[in-house]
Amino acid sequence: MSKRLIPLLFSMLAGACSVGPDFTPPDAQAPDNWHDLQRVQNPPDDMRFPHASMPSLVATNADPDPRWWRQFNDTTLDSLVDRAAAGNLDLKSAVLRIAAAREQAVVSGAQGLPQLSANASYKREQLGLKGLLQSQGVYDKVNALGPNSASVTGALNSLTAPVSLFQDGFDASWELDLFGRVRRSVESANAQTESAIENRNDALVSLEAEVAQTYSQLRGAQLLKRITLAEIDSEQQILDLTREQARVGLTSQSDVESATAQVGSLQAQLPQFDAQIAQAMNGLAVLTGSAPGALDEELEAPGAVPPVPPSVPVGLPSTLARRRPDIRRAESDLHAATAEIGVAVAQMYPDVSLTGTIGTRATQAKYLAHWSSLFWTAGPSISLPIFEGGALRANVRIAKAQAGQAALQYRSTVLKALQDVDNALVSYRTDQDRREALTRTVEANRISLQLATDSYRKGLVSFITVLDAERQLAGAREQLAQSTVSVTTDLIAVYKALGGGWQGAPEAADS
Repeated sequence: MSKRLIPLLFSMLAGACSVGPDFTPPDAQAPDNWHDLQRVQNPPDDMRFPHASMPSLVATNADPDPRWWRQFNDTTLDSLVDRAAAGNLDLKSAVLRIAAAREQAVVSGAQGLPQLSANASYKREQLGLKGLLQSQGVYDKVNALGPNSASVTGALNSLTAPVSLFQDGFDASWELDLFGRVRRSVESANAQTESAIENRNDALVSLEAEVAQTYSQLRGAQLLKRITLAEIDSEQQILDLTREQARVGLTSQSDVESATAQVGSLQAQLPQFDAQIAQAMNGLAVLTGSAPGALDEELEAPGAVPPVPPSVPVGLPSTLARRRPDIRRAESDLHAATAEIGVAVAQMYPDVSLTGTIGTRATQAKYLAHWSSLFWTAGPSISLPIFEGGALRANVRIAKAQAGQAALQYRSTVLKALQDVDNALVSYRTDQDRREALTRTVEANRISLQLATDSYRKGLVSFITVLDAERQLAGAREQLAQSTVSVTTDLIAVYKALGGGWQGAPEAADS
């Protein structure tokens, strides 16, 4: 029998296949160039780009630097990003999800391996033979033997008495997976693991961008505070001068009150900057996995807003799908959903397994070690679904629908990624132009204030003219500082949209 089973087994294994569709990576269908670059290079008639700065600000002939934050040449920022990557709690949680997904893949793969289990049992059993013997008249026939019936009756009573049954042994089974149900399950589990890895990479990209943006906002708030303090000093000097002129009768008390109000207005702005500074430092502490206040001593000294490089490599849209973790995750999700179709289809085919049992069985435990107590069974097992009320076909349709949803989600993710990059490039370009315009405005207002102050000292203009010039300069300086922060955060958004920051990072792809 065994000689017949072995060739049959190998022929079945050789013909094994995986039903269901094989996964093919989807085409991202990315355009040849970024839309905003095309708009700048070929602007419509009703649009004007006064500086046409974008072609010089970005370069498409090189891919973005994976460790883009180092382009700002700020060692404090570098340290914060590294600490966040190592200590952020949300990131650690994402790493644990990878570990769970990998173990689930092990569970799925174990279904296709031989299974072996040990067993042992004891039971007290009444076989119910006495009633059977009585119904057949056996006892009546024995009693008819007269004096010789005693020994026979004793034997019958011993036979029909409750017995003890001891048993131990091993059970083995192996699903042959002729139609690939297990293989497709493993394929799906591995794809889900890749999805978990890309989810972690996506979280890392977002974390690095959030750290850089929060740090830039911190330095921006510190810059605005310094500017406001300098303006307060300047206004205080004007106030002192106005008081002196009012004392000798060269100006009115109204001018003194106006100057005093200007100083007070500037001083009222300081608390909001202090709040922004404290909130940014608390945010950075939590992002690095520390308690609020842990970084105050390190960050309280004012620093410069991270400067942007003269040109930024952005690559081409065709490379975006390989860089963006969310696109890679969507592809892995589509892969997993495609494999699940195979799982559902395989459930409509027979399950073929090899099963076997070997052990010993005896009415007394001391005989379990005797070869005479040995028993065994071995053979194939086939299970074929015949009627399931349409559930199996419905499962196939469900799996196909879910794969279709995953395909649409992949396309949606690609379009969203292209939108993110183009929107970030638009903001980066327009805020660069705005900052250049504000730089010229600040210089013009500075000269205007100087001329107004000189004219006021000579009595040629009223104090209102000086105050107006001072307010315009203060407003322009504040807008320039805010614009400087915006340009930096816009560039960070560009880097984030391009998907940089996870390549080569510790545990980024092999957590």
